[in-house]
Amino acid sequence: MKGIDEPMSDVPGGSPRRSFLRNAGLTGAGVAAAATLGTPAAAAPLARPGRPRRGGYLWLAGDHHLHSQYSNDAMFRVDDQVQRAIDHGLDWMVITDHGNAAFSSYSVPMLAADVRAARKASLEDILVFLGMEWNVPGAEHATLMLAPGKDEAEFLNQFVSKYDARVTNTRDGTPANEALAIEAIKFLYRGVRDGRIPDALVLANHPCRLGIDSPHELRAWRDAAPGIVLGMEGAPGHQAAGVPAPGMARGRGLYDSAPSTYSFPGLPKEAYRTHGGFDWMTATVGGVWDSLLAEGKPFWITVSSDGHQACGDWVRNPVDPLDQSSYDNTPYDESGRTFMTTGKFPDPIGAGRPVTTYSGFPAGAYSKTWVGATGRGHRPVMDAIRAGRIWACHGDLISGLDVRLRSASTGEEAPLGGRLNVKRGSSVRLSIDIDLTEDGNYAQLHPELARVDLIMGTVTGPVTDPDTMTAPGARVIKSWDVTQTAGTLTLSHTLKIDGPCYFRLRGTDGKRNAPGPYGASVDPAGPVMDVLGNSNPWEDLWFYANPIFVGLRGR
Repeated sequence: MKGIDEPMSDVPGGSPRRSFLRNAGLTGAGVAAAATLGTPAAAAPLARPGRPRRGGYLWLAGDHHLHSQYSNDAMFRVDDQVQRAIDHGLDWMVITDHGNAAFSSYSVPMLAADVRAARKASLEDILVFLGMEWNVPGAEHATLMLAPGKDEAEFLNQFVSKYDARVTNTRDGTPANEALAIEAIKFLYRGVRDGRIPDALVLANHPCRLGIDSPHELRAWRDAAPGIVLGMEGAPGHQAAGVPAPGMARGRGLYDSAPSTYSFPGLPKEAYRTHGGFDWMTATVGGVWDSLLAEGKPFWITVSSDGHQACGDWVRNPVDPLDQSSYDNTPYDESGRTFMTTGKFPDPIGAGRPVTTYSGFPAGAYSKTWVGATGRGHRPVMDAIRAGRIWACHGDLISGLDVRLRSASTGEEAPLGGRLNVKRGSSVRLSIDIDLTEDGNYAQLHPELARVDLIMGTVTGPVTDPDTMTAPGARVIKSWDVTQTAGTLTLSHTLKIDGPCYFRLRGTDGKRNAPGPYGASVDPAGPVMDVLGNSNPWEDLWFYANPIFVGLRGR
């Protein structure tokens, strides 16, 4: 079975109120609409542009981490989330409700039925996946994404019942629980291999939020079943959480915790904060992500909304949406039913006021994960994720990206996520086309790309210490200052190859930069750690692209 059985190492200004509303993505007519109808907060929904092929691939925007009324801390119907995703230009989405006893006992059949109905109603507009946010034994959360199939609900229900840490009481970071996580991943592998489910993939969510995803766990998950665990959120959802009061005034991504009992002791205190909205593991050049890539194995990054509720949303009645402690067991009707006895919250209603203190944005309004698919369909999207043809963006900083690495001698080339094999000492040329955003984003601001960085890392092979967190061979080797504000920006760089390596890109609006943790010689102008309670997500935008690997012929 292609992509599963193959070793993945071989697969290629204004008033204070107006300022706050702009920070939260609420301005003008959108405020009234959000307050009364729960509709998207921008002045008008973003029209989905045509998706032309670039470099042979159809680039589709999506979100792999969304919650519905089948989560104990969320509220939307599945079709609400689908419509919001369509309104904000997404082509694919995954419903990932939390695993717990109620979800295992009651929710899955109802959720699966709603997903099937949404597929039937919206197939021309968006691809809807069934999944869940898996409480990983001994660790944090992860997206489980399933390809559509006749037994998907049964398979999901069996998985959550056997392997969700909230169901099995295996959350503590013990060796036995870590081993159960590996067993779960192998269960998914066998399910695909044996044809029980057409396909499945896993992406670790918000890996540094609580500090309990250790590097050795990430490596163990990746290596347990080729092609199942494919990467992690490079940036968490909940990006509005850092908006100052009257916003939530917390940390972007809800990254505002500190080490606890089972946190990995090697993480520095700055790992518990986002940096330019991105997780420390991703944002640090020469850090954890680069250490994984330096092994020569794929480990991709994405972004998501982690959509539960959003600034300007409806509220659930009668449960107070700002009192999360009341969610599970507060009766929501005269019969005394609760989420824990039904696995579902009632449909939300308009409350006549915007919930501006919540932590997130609607799906597609701020975070987009773009995948290069061979065609439009559920399986092509999953194949693109598995292949690493992915770039991730905040605030529509850019609207398109095509990256190619070409051999000067043979003309062979590789896209994002690919692998190009060349002779030692030969030249390669990196070609980059960036579509600049010309319209306003969700906050009715015009994002402008200020700089693009090219990062190169050396491939040194498998590590001896699975908790390795550094890659000394990774550094920024080229930066381009950008003055162009419209059209397609074309960049290139040529260099000789002395050994196995990889190249990856990032870009920024240039509003908050400083030398990275390993100094200016490694990263002269990287992202800055976000300030708790005072981080405007619209004034610190980045995009990141996944790497292209280079190998040597004859090795």
